[in-house]
Amino acid sequence: MKRSIPELQHSAQPLVMVTAYDYPGGQHAQAAGVDLILVGDSLGNVVLGYDSTAPVTLGDMIHHARAVRRGAPDTFMVVDLPFGTYHTGVQDAMRNAVRVIQETGADAIKMEGATPEILQVVQTLTRNGIPVMGHVGLMPQTATAQGGLRVQGKDDAGARATLDGALALESAGAFSVVLEAIPARLAKLISERLTVPTIGIGAGVNCDGQVLVTHDLLGIYEGEEKKIARRYAELGRAAREAIAAYAADVRAREFPTRDNAFVMKDDVLDKLY
Repeated sequence: MKRSIPELQHSAQPLVMVTAYDYPGGQHAQAAGVDLILVGDSLGNVVLGYDSTAPVTLGDMIHHARAVRRGAPDTFMVVDLPFGTYHTGVQDAMRNAVRVIQETGADAIKMEGATPEILQVVQTLTRNGIPVMGHVGLMPQTATAQGGLRVQGKDDAGARATLDGALALESAGAFSVVLEAIPARLAKLISERLTVPTIGIGAGVNCDGQVLVTHDLLGIYEGEEKKIARRYAELGRAAREAIAAYAADVRAREFPTRDNAFVMKDDVLDKLY
């Protein structure tokens, strides 16, 4: 049963959120019983092979989110608005958010940042019935302007900006706020100050929930150890070994066997000679 926003906001246990980008990813996430699925623009890095999330388009997000929804019809699904789709004014943001909701069946959208312009967008969307998840701390879409993919909020100005941004997003109507790559003590303070749940990634244990990129927790890419993640499986290694075993069997003519082949009657075959 899909959880409602009030149920998510008043959960007695930490919220569990994972990313998904396709039909099987949605199926696995729902079967595992997660609370929320994020169709993140991180698909640009882990699925499409880009160096950043910046090239991801609205069409990409809609295409992948529709597949996830087919795999997870009963799980609360949040979809990222990609770079450039909510930065050019409230009307553009509203139009793009409506497209995502209508074309994917998403329950909410997510946006990065807490500038006055983005806060105005959050206010407008939520006022018009589109739930918004906010995002402060490290913001991958504009990481270059933040000095790269590094921890945010470590100095006086950064910590104050992160706290104020999270509070402003709540005031603007966000039902939840992602805290990415900030010191654990700052995340704890923000979580205590906000009445809406915080979802941490690289923000310590005291957030109201956690989110991880599925490819990180499943070990899809071999050798990539990330401080903010934990590898719960090594599927990348298992996949490589399985494909190598298949290749060896084909080359040795050990696959396919008679069990993998179809048969026909002798008299039918004889007529072909």
